[in-house]
Amino acid sequence: RKIARSRPTRPRQARGLTADELHKILSVQPDTPWGTRNRALLSLGYDLLARRSEITALRAEDVTWRRDGTLEVLLRRSKTDQFGRGRVAFTSRRSTELVDAWLYCRGGDITPLFCAIYRGVPIDRPLSGSTVKNIIKSSLSAAGYDRSIVDGFSAHSLRVGAAQELLRRGHDGAAIMRAGGWKTPTILARYLALAQHNVWT
Repeated sequence: RKIARSRPTRPRQARGLTADELHKILSVQPDTPWGTRNRALLSLGYDLLARRSEITALRAEDVTWRRDGTLEVLLRRSKTDQFGRGRVAFTSRRSTELVDAWLYCRGGDITPLFCAIYRGVPIDRPLSGSTVKNIIKSSLSAAGYDRSIVDGFSAHSLRVGAAQELLRRGHDGAAIMRAGGWKTPTILARYLALAQHNVWT
């Protein structure tokens, strides 16, 4: 720890996924069970400003359909909520349509909202965090992005990019903190500083 303090380094920041990039990677998903799942996962994760652990922990019972065509989602636990009090977040109508399509494909008797798929058949096994990362990276590659760009993205890019997008749309830091479940402004401030300086280009 003493050596680390004597040589301070700034944590490597995942590149935020922009709304335009999200649209592109949604559009390149194949019309297969994997593509149907990935479209729902990417859209929902972006809307919820979700960590990969929050995405993989979701269950169908955590999702409530609202009259306005959006979803209310309970994120039960995260690294900043070890007691499992959870936070409630809301989605776009796009995510509602994509989640509906995925649940129709997935069928019942499966616990995780987003599950593994074996030989084209959804099975009752949750996804790993690394799978979320791989979905993002492989989708960007399929959309034609160069590997040098793809390497800058991670599973955290949905959360980072959504926070930056909210800032660009005029939302203040306090509102973004509530939307993403941040307890302190330190990390969020780093994301938003990148957005303000157009570092994602």
